[in-house]
Amino acid sequence: MIENKNNKIISFITLGCKVNQYETNAMAQKFKEKGYKVIEGEAKADIYVINTCTVTNMSDRKSRQMIRRAKEINPEAIIIAVGCYVQVAKKEIEKIKEIDLALGNEEKVDIVKYCNEIIQKNKKEEIADVMQSRKFAEFGETSYTEKTRAVIKVQDGCDRFCSYCIIPYARGRVRSREPEHIIKEIKQIANEGIKEVVITGIHIASYGKDFKKDYKLIDLLEEINKIDGIERIRLGSIEPLLITEEFVQRLVKLEKICEQFHLSLQSGCDETLKRMNRRYTTQQFEEIVKRLRKAYDNVNLTTDIIVGFPGETEEEFAKTYKFLEKIKFYKMHIFKYSPRKGTRAEQMPQQIEPQLKEERSKKLIELSDKNEKEYNSEYVGKRVEVLWEEQKNEIYKGHTKNYVLVEMEAKPSENKENVIESVQISQAYEHYVKV
Repeated sequence: MIENKNNKIISFITLGCKVNQYETNAMAQKFKEKGYKVIEGEAKADIYVINTCTVTNMSDRKSRQMIRRAKEINPEAIIIAVGCYVQVAKKEIEKIKEIDLALGNEEKVDIVKYCNEIIQKNKKEEIADVMQSRKFAEFGETSYTEKTRAVIKVQDGCDRFCSYCIIPYARGRVRSREPEHIIKEIKQIANEGIKEVVITGIHIASYGKDFKKDYKLIDLLEEINKIDGIERIRLGSIEPLLITEEFVQRLVKLEKICEQFHLSLQSGCDETLKRMNRRYTTQQFEEIVKRLRKAYDNVNLTTDIIVGFPGETEEEFAKTYKFLEKIKFYKMHIFKYSPRKGTRAEQMPQQIEPQLKEERSKKLIELSDKNEKEYNSEYVGKRVEVLWEEQKNEIYKGHTKNYVLVEMEAKPSENKENVIESVQISQAYEHYVKV
């Protein structure tokens, strides 16, 4: 048994996605169980764990910066680098002298054991080949909780290999978490009074693909919907092709499902989608959108778009813009393409100039803001149910089931955190509505 006999303070610094946030929380809980004092951010600590991201070159750079920053805060501290950047950049990691221990994604589960070895002055790196992993790495009973909602990791890995993406190499093949472990965790969360769960993973549409039994994401959602105490089930980013007619027919029967779906489109041009190795066309995507809008009256659709992908001509960008105008997403997260070492897109000809990427990005951000304000305006005078999440500067903030941000003036004597309330909207703004 590893015990924290010296009352050491450990700080976690997390970059990247909700999966990383979930895993940080899981690691932190393991240290707490051994008596460590766990803090977050850049306060002085004896040990720093930097959970890295590698989705873009900028993510790599930020990961390196945070590693060095931690050593500057306390030169005597033990620095542990874990996660996706560590997984795909072993040679680079070896050159960063500030790192005392480097762990890949499969080794995170045993971080306390490896940390104990470092404390005993036995420096080593543990970065196994994640591509060989075939089983979900179970952290145990844990969850990443954001005050009023809990993020639940249900799978890891991705088999899609989009031409711009390094994540399959960082996370490995699809590994699904056993449903009984997920249900047990969510029941525990419900007992703690949390009303909303977010189902997340690296590619949740692939959930169950690796099971010998016939059990898919929709089967899991149907089980979660039965859990007492949970009132909202929200899906993380999903592959558009998951949204079949059968899936929607079963999904719409689940009253706890939030009618907000993040469908990762990436481009509104078929030629660009093909170079990206996305496995659908704009026509298929439009049919999926129609399917969801038919099933849900107030469905909220958001997406990711990459601008300036190699070979994206003015004509191709114009097709994307026109398609996005037609679909009219509530919100679009716009990313300027950045060449990622180790991906096929990095080697593609006709790389786009940064200035052109910036111009195209700006146009799409303006379209997104316009769509969001118009959508919000439709709620003026209507009643909505809001889950209040926090009070900040005498203002309550929360979200509707379809993830519209709502604000309301707070009364000093009231505490509405984690309360679901029906309210009437009086005003609409670009990024939120107000009671």
